Order: sequence, then C-alpha cells, then structure tokens
Amino acid sequence: MALDITKFILRFIDEAQEHLQQLNEGIATLEQQNAGEEQVNQLFRAAHTLKGSSRMLKLTSITETAHAMEDLLSALREGQITFESHHADLLYQGVDSLTGLVDHLAEHKEGASLPEKNTWLCEALTQAAAGQKVDPPLAAEAAQDFAEELDNAPEAKLKTSDTVRIKLNRLDELIKLMGEVVSSHAHMRELVRDSQKIRGQLAQYKEAPVADLDLFNRELRDGVQSQELLMQELHDKALQLRMLPLSTLFDSAGRLVREMARSLGKEVECRVMGSEIELDRQMIDQLADPVIHLLRNALDHGIEPPQEREQKGKPTQGKVTLSAWQDGSWVVIEVRDDGQGISLAAIRDKALRKELMTEEQLDAMSDQEIMDLIFLPGFSTSQMITEISGRGVGMDVVKSSVVDNLQGTLAVHSKPGQGSRFSLRLPLSLAVMRVLLVEAAGQPLGFTAQYVSELVRVPKEALLEVAERNAIILRNEFVPVLYLHELINLPKKPGDPKAAGKELLLLITQVQHEKLALVVDELLDERDLVIKQLPEHLRHQPMISGMVTTGHNELVSLLHVPQLLEMSRKTRLVSSSRLQDKQAGKRVLVVDDSLNTREIEKDVLEAYGYQVTLAENGQEGLEKALLEDFDAILTDVEMPVMDGFTLTARLRELESYRDKPIIIITSREKESDRRRGIEVGADAYIVKGSFDQNSLVETLRALLG
Repeated sequence: MALDITKFILRFIDEAQEHLQQLNEGIATLEQQNAGEEQVNQLFRAAHTLKGSSRMLKLTSITETAHAMEDLLSALREGQITFESHHADLLYQGVDSLTGLVDHLAEHKEGASLPEKNTWLCEALTQAAAGQKVDPPLAAEAAQDFAEELDNAPEAKLKTSDTVRIKLNRLDELIKLMGEVVSSHAHMRELVRDSQKIRGQLAQYKEAPVADLDLFNRELRDGVQSQELLMQELHDKALQLRMLPLSTLFDSAGRLVREMARSLGKEVECRVMGSEIELDRQMIDQLADPVIHLLRNALDHGIEPPQEREQKGKPTQGKVTLSAWQDGSWVVIEVRDDGQGISLAAIRDKALRKELMTEEQLDAMSDQEIMDLIFLPGFSTSQMITEISGRGVGMDVVKSSVVDNLQGTLAVHSKPGQGSRFSLRLPLSLAVMRVLLVEAAGQPLGFTAQYVSELVRVPKEALLEVAERNAIILRNEFVPVLYLHELINLPKKPGDPKAAGKELLLLITQVQHEKLALVVDELLDERDLVIKQLPEHLRHQPMISGMVTTGHNELVSLLHVPQLLEMSRKTRLVSSSRLQDKQAGKRVLVVDDSLNTREIEKDVLEAYGYQVTLAENGQEGLEKALLEDFDAILTDVEMPVMDGFTLTARLRELESYRDKPIIIITSREKESDRRRGIEVGADAYIVKGSFDQNSLVETLRALLG
C-alpha cells in the first residue's frame, strides 16, 4: 500500500507554524533580557522539533536551517556564549527563512521541491554559536539580491491558515451547549401539539376564533420545523469539529505490532485499512485500550512461532489486519489474524476448571456460545500471564468498554488453524443518538436504536406458551416475549385501558444473535436525542445507560438492552417436575441457527427429562452427531453452511443414524417442502406457526417408542 505523504505534510505545516510563532515570541523575550532558563529551553526544543520532523519528511532546506538555529540556541542554553543583539537579528532571519519555506510548502504540498537553504544565514548561525562575530554580506551584493527578489516577488498578501487550534475542553463545552439547545427545542414541538389540542377543545364553541387559531397553528408549526432544521444542521457541524480520523489510533498500530512481535520472537506483518474513517474524539479515546488488547491477544495467543507455522505449511510470517469501514451511521472495526484460532477444547477445560459451567451445560451449548465464554470475567485460555497478554485487561473488560461504555457490540469468529476475527460495531458518536421513547405502566422509557430490531403489533392469540413462558414466531424463529413493566418491576396501574386491548405492541430488541420481544403500551416518539450521563452515584446501575430530556423537560431513563437480556434469562421458569419414565435421560441434538429457538426448544425438552445438545447450523450438527451418539435429532431447514434437508440426508447415509428419529421444525408450510422433508428421511415435519410443545413432546415420545 503506497504511503500517502500528503497528510503527513499537512500535519507538519500545522505544527511548524505553531513552533515558528513560539520562536518569534521567544526571541522578542530574549531581546528584552527577560528570558529565563526555561524560555531558552523552549526555544531550543521548538527548533529541535522542527529539525527532527522535517528530516523525517526529507525537507532538507528546513532541516538544515532549523539545525543551524538549534546550534546557536544550544550555545546560549549551555552558557557557552552571552546573548547579544546581533544574535536576535540572526535568529529573526532564521525564523523568516523558515516561514518562507513552510509557506512555500503549504502552497505546493509535495508537488514541488523546496527552495535551497540560505547558505550565508546557516553559516552565520553556526559561527555565532562558536562565539564569532559575523559580518553581513557586502552592501552592493545585498542590494542586488534585494532588487532581484523585488522583481520576482509575488503580489503582497496576508498569509492566513485554514486551520485553527482550539482546546478540547472548549469544544466539548460548545457541543454540550448545542446538545442542550437541541433538547430544549423539543419543548417547542410540544407547544405545537398543545396548541392543536386547544384548537380541538375550542372547536365546540360557536363563537371561538377557530380560523385565526388554525392560522396561528400553521405558522407556529412551520416556524418550529424551520428552526429545528437549522439547529440540527448547526449541531451536526459542531459535532464534526470533534470528529477525528481513526489514523490517530491506527497509525501507531504497525509499529506496536512489530515491537511486540519482536519481543515474542515472531514474524508478523501488520496491515492497516480504513484509517481515514472518522469517529468522535471521545470514542477514539476510549477505543485505544480495547484495540491494543485485541492486537496483543492476536500476537500472543493467535500467531504461532515461525517454526510452528512452517510445520503447519503456513508462511513463517503471520498477518494481523486492523481495518475499519462505515456502515450507515455505524463504524465497524475489525482485528483479524491468520494464527491458530481459538481452541474450543481449551475453553471447555478452563470453564470446567474454574467451575464456570458444568459438563452438561457445556455439552448443551453451541460452538459459538462456548467461544463467547472468553468474555466472562477472569477467563483466559493462555497457560500463563505474560508481559504481552496480561496488562490487567481481560476480554471481559474489552466487552464492557465496547458494549456498556461505547454502546456498541462485540463479536468473535474463529476457525481452528485459520485464525480469529474480532468485530466491534460502534456508533459514530455518543453525543446524539437515535432514541425510541415508549410507555410501559404509564412510565416513559427510552431505548437507543442500535438495539431495536423492529416494532410489531400482534393479536394476543399469537402468543405461544413454550416452556412456561410466552413466545412468538417471527420469521422462522421463536422470540421470547416479556412484559416490560414486569421485567423491570414497574407497578401496573389498575384498570389501565391499554392493557385491555386485543393487540400487543412488541418492541423487538436484539443483541448480536439474541432477540427479546418486550410488550409496551405505546410508542411515544422516535428522534435523535442528546444522551446525558448518569450522576456519579448512580453509574453502578447496570440497567440504565443514560438519560434523555423530553419536550416537557422530563428526564427519561434509557434502558440498557444487554442487561435486560441478562435479566430475562434469569426469569426462565422451567418446570421442576420432570417426567421420570423411559424417555428420561434420552439424548437429543437440536440444530437451529436462531439462538432463541435453540434455547426455547432446549427448555421444553429438558422440562421432560431429555438431555439436550445444541448446534447452530447443519455442518456443526453433523460434526456433533459424528462425535457423539444421540437418540433423536430436531432440525430447522433454513440455516447457513448446511441446511436441514441436507443434514437429514447426510445423517441417513450413516449406519448409526439410519433409524434414529429426525424431526424437522420449520416455518416452511408448503406441501412441496413437507414432501421433500419426508423424501430426505425425516420422521416428522412440524410447522413453527402451529407449534405446540405438547405435540412436539408427544411426537418425540412416539418416535422413540
């Protein structure tokens, strides 16, 4: 990948202009004999920095001029010479020369070479540093040079910069103030609604000035909408001021990876892509630790030593890729390596040793669910904590930072021998986010849009009772249903007319592959709102991620969906009475790509004494069926990698599963699909839309005999 030198030149110009201003002011202080030791040190450091940064970009004339100034300032700093007026003249000339060179660079960037240095000036600065008095050029020569310069000089004009440096805290204050303005404007929208209500109330009176009120309402509404557009644009522009490219974080990744690889005795190439993508400065600041930890993880746990890679037929040099791309109003950051991948066996062993899971629980989990255990506190598959992988930051802290602090999601994918991939999905900014405001038990509550999949209305009859809890069928998967006010312990108002309706309004929330349908009373609003942080003494509340202000200046809590999902898992009420007949203890494999469906079917079967193992696609199901012996298999049809029809056909080719019960559970209702299911060897075909847990259990019991 070719190095884009332009962005480095632009950065150098900004920094050089700041150093030159510092030099000008410092020399003036020197002239007044008011400069102390630290002021001289600052002048020296400014010249030294200019020399070093210009040398890296091969800006030779700037480097040599700054070097000559550095010599003189060094002699003054060390007390080798005493400051005299001619020293100030030489230093001013040095600053003027550097200013001209930097201005030339700003006009031409890398497209044209810099003019040569002023040889006499550089020699004069060097001689002055040695304590020698320097004579200026002969008057005639100087006059001739000056005349030539006048002839070739461009039209005089003021030099201005297209950038301004501003303190970050001032920028934060501006954005915070703009957020408050946007929030307070919601009150104007409420006034429009109130005005419309008053109009409706007055309409019943014959002599009421309804026409005048209608005109007022229209003008008020148009004025509010116009003002809202202007304020939103102003707020967006203010936010853009704090946006920075990910290069501020990514540019040092290559060097970091090389240094860590060298300390581990590994050969690693680091590829960085998407560093031009912009994020809020606040987001970038909080991303540094998670990204560094993921890179450390890839080097320490993922990439194998050169000898081991060679034995596996891999190139001795491993690859680590740090990439980013924009997906709508989201940014995806990915850390990928081509190492040994994550060992599911090592995760199982660690989970058992630390007593985080029982063997039965692990057997029932899919491969992805087992892999996600690495995000539990204190979990690591490494045999020892090293300087690289330790650092006091575990994968649980990475997940907490991404999910809780940055309102994003974190996912891991890995294949043995082929490497691992960690994906972070983040909003562009936390200052303003899309929020849905709903009402439950008479209370307004908020949800940030990244966790909301959809809103649906369903008749109450559409609810299924599965494993002693409610669920609905939503596009080929079971989704658990809970009343929001019950989940968060809000008292329901007696006689609430909203609860007596024939339909339910469901807010479908989602975190990665897991969904939860929450029954709410109504949708109040949906718009971009400013997120306010909780006070310090309330930040330990995991259920609330922040606050927003409504149009009536009412504070509304934002519910943290990952925590709601965790709470919903604890509310599962699986019957404790299990059938202790000949079916008890039979082993069943459940194959479905929906996490919710797998869990619900698992709860149903375990309630009747079956031992259940899960798989998330046909290929994983086939692999588990070959490793273990199951008494029956339940499978979906539509799945990635391998579908249920193919899985059924492959199982029937095996002697050990030629006569075992296979039940297809799918949302496909066509007769042609039923016939195909029977043709590939299924013993039963159950449509999810008419699912009944008793029917499933009775069917399974009959097939097992």
